[in-house]
Amino acid sequence: MKVVVVAGIPGSGSTTVLENALEDLDYVQVNYGDVMLEIAQGKGLVKHRDSMRKLDPDVQKQVQMEAAQEIRKRSRENNIIVDTHCTIKTPNGFLPGLPRWVLEDLQPDQFILIEADGDEILMRRVSDVTRSRDTERLEAINLHQEMNRATAMAYAVFTGATVKIIPNHNQRLDEAVEMMRETLSY
Repeated sequence: MKVVVVAGIPGSGSTTVLENALEDLDYVQVNYGDVMLEIAQGKGLVKHRDSMRKLDPDVQKQVQMEAAQEIRKRSRENNIIVDTHCTIKTPNGFLPGLPRWVLEDLQPDQFILIEADGDEILMRRVSDVTRSRDTERLEAINLHQEMNRATAMAYAVFTGATVKIIPNHNQRLDEAVEMMRETLSY
């Protein structure tokens, strides 16, 4: 069984790249945030996804742990792609999306970061009327991507997994999808 974690900050297009790449590959996609949301909603903590990052950090950690256990159950029989965020920007600072206890359960083989230029991400967020996102300046978007890189490497040091960065620029989705397919085929 292979476990691959795919991450990108909101607006990077990580989910879009992943969904297009998985059409011909033998992986089951699991969205970490969806599993967390199911758990949080089941406990009456939130009503919608965008309020997850505003939960008390200790509550977020508990929900993360329960989600890791649920995903681990699902990963026993299939190649798994975990679609998630390396870091979550909270009012108290950046929270690791995959803390030590999550990594211990998942034992991923690879981390793939999907990135775009900060101005591309900013425009994607502004154009996306389906989500309720906090407004951020370009500097904050760039910092968040830098934090993702640093965090992914820290995760790799802890797990022995590799880290691959795939650029996803406007009007070049096909290139990002092909790079993702090649990476997942190894």
